[in-house]
Amino acid sequence: MKRETVIVIDFGGQYNQLVARRVRECNVYCEIYSYKTDIEKIRQINPKGIILTGGPNSCYEEDAPTYSRELFNLGIPVLGLCYGAQLMMHLLGGKVERARVREYGKTEVYVDPESPLFTGVEETTSCFMSHFDYISRVAPGFSICAHTRDCPVAAAQNREKNLYAIQFHPEVLHTLRGKEMLSNFVYNVCHCSGDWKMDSFVETSIEAIRKKVGKGKVLCALSGGVDSSVAAVLLSKAVGRQLTCVFVDHGLLRKNEGDEVEAVFGPAGEYDLNFIRVNAQDRFYIKLAGVDEPERKRKIIGEEFIRVFEEEAKKIGAVDYLVQGTIYPDVVESGLGGESAVIKSHHNVGGLPDYVDFKEIIEPLRDLFKDEVRKAGLKLGIPEYLVFRQPFPGPGLGIRIVGDITADKVRMVQDADAIYREEIGKAARAWRESRSGMGEKKEEGGTGAVRPPWMPDQYFAALTNMRSVGVMGDERTYDYAVALRAVKTIDFMTAEAADIPFEVLQTVMSRIINEVKGVNRVFYDLTSKPPGTIEME
Repeated sequence: MKRETVIVIDFGGQYNQLVARRVRECNVYCEIYSYKTDIEKIRQINPKGIILTGGPNSCYEEDAPTYSRELFNLGIPVLGLCYGAQLMMHLLGGKVERARVREYGKTEVYVDPESPLFTGVEETTSCFMSHFDYISRVAPGFSICAHTRDCPVAAAQNREKNLYAIQFHPEVLHTLRGKEMLSNFVYNVCHCSGDWKMDSFVETSIEAIRKKVGKGKVLCALSGGVDSSVAAVLLSKAVGRQLTCVFVDHGLLRKNEGDEVEAVFGPAGEYDLNFIRVNAQDRFYIKLAGVDEPERKRKIIGEEFIRVFEEEAKKIGAVDYLVQGTIYPDVVESGLGGESAVIKSHHNVGGLPDYVDFKEIIEPLRDLFKDEVRKAGLKLGIPEYLVFRQPFPGPGLGIRIVGDITADKVRMVQDADAIYREEIGKAARAWRESRSGMGEKKEEGGTGAVRPPWMPDQYFAALTNMRSVGVMGDERTYDYAVALRAVKTIDFMTAEAADIPFEVLQTVMSRIINEVKGVNRVFYDLTSKPPGTIEME
């Protein structure tokens, strides 16, 4: 698919995905590449602009990540952020040294509003700094266009060559005008037109899929989650009845979810799909018996998924393509984009077996972040209640049960999770009812309903592998602990724990302990992402 692109060259910074996400918010397509990517590959991509990310190293060290100086002579605008800024100066003849005063967190920055980067930005603004090193001398041809009390070069520019260096992080929300700064780069410097919009993505994807598939048969791995549902409807629009959706109930779904998915996509549902449900609970439990290592669980589930699909494809006869709802964070976290370490193998990316008996795997959402998937779903006409449903990972409860998996543990986490979701729903409805008639605005871009300020974007119950002593009915118990997870997030690449009212958590705790056999303790997980992930494993 030909489109204007800005690329991010990743030097191991923790915000690399966020940089790409912010560029896309400007309606400009953006991808992440490792600093090990050959310069010839960059030439072939021919991006409209290049952004160098932050990183944990010092650019003047012998073994520090680096890049060819030729990058700055391609005639393509380059923006260096933090480490990327320091590396630019270092390679082009400036000087970077250990700072006498470290800057971390919100910092007052004085900018030159005449710079193309800072058009429309106040002369004094708050930005997020995070550095031990600093640029003590800019490279020849550069001029300083921002500074702080302790940092003489908070930003530098070579306007003739369209090279820009920023010591702080415009991609994080703590930089108040960061979005405008990145927008200034992609529009004022790179002269992008902003053609990355869901309307054009959906139309172009349907056309491209139709051309690729031709008269071939397509099998879609449908889990009922947001990603696979959007992928299924997109393929249905493209190839119609050439598509067969296979829903594998692996016994690791939420309570009653198998029946709910069939009600939506099955013969009695609202979509004209070829739909097959495969009840494979026992098969997956046998494969997972005694396995407690998270990566092994993911890979077992991923391979078994593929084998089930292959078997169903043979029954259908001559299926050419397998469709999956892979999205961009899956690719990045599986170590297939940028320079980040493998966080976890997603069952439909890093968890795939070496051999797959299909002509090709189609992943129409592979380039999208989660909120972009939701926008695509709305453009496709999928009802809001499906588009904005709670995210659910492909490996399901297999990664919400810490340790080995048994049918009894699945039952515990299903029941606990159902109680948790029910009580959150009750509390949200009560909050809305208490404010009815108060003229509150509906949530922009959401389900249309007013949301409590504490309402999480994702929440679920997980079963820990910890057992502890308790007392119930004057008798000793030795049972499991449930962890409640609830986060607020925009793009699911970063997240913070939701501030759910204590009385709601108390009600959930009481119900779980009283109603779920085998559980005698409930925790609330306050961990943000990073350093944690949203899922438990």
